[in-house]
Amino acid sequence: MPKTYLFLVLAIVAETVGTVALPATKGFTRLAPAVLVVVAYAVSFYFLSLTVKVMPVGVVYAIWSGLGIVLIAMMGLLLYNQKLDLPAIIGLGLILSGVLVLHLFSSATPH
Repeated sequence: MPKTYLFLVLAIVAETVGTVALPATKGFTRLAPAVLVVVAYAVSFYFLSLTVKVMPVGVVYAIWSGLGIVLIAMMGLLLYNQKLDLPAIIGLGLILSGVLVLHLFSSATPH
C-alpha cells in the first residue's frame, strides 16, 4: 500500500502546483504558466487514476481535495501574501481533521 499513498501524494502535489500557477497564466494568456497548469493537472489526474485502482474513489477524492485545499491555502499565504482569518484557519483545521479520521479510522483506506 505504500505505493498507493505515494501516488496519492504525487497527485496532491501536482494538483497544488497547477492550482498555485493559475494566477500566473493571466487568464491563460501566458503560455509557459498555462502549459505548467495543464501538465500539472494531467500528472495529478494520472496519479489519481492509479490511486483509485486500490482505494474507493470517494475516499481518494476526499483526501486529494482536502489536503489540496490546505496546501493551496498555505501556498497562497506564502507566495501571494493571501491572509487567512481565524474562521479560515479553523475550517482548514477541520478539513485536516476529516482527512486524518478517514486515514486513521476508516476501513476504506489501506493501513
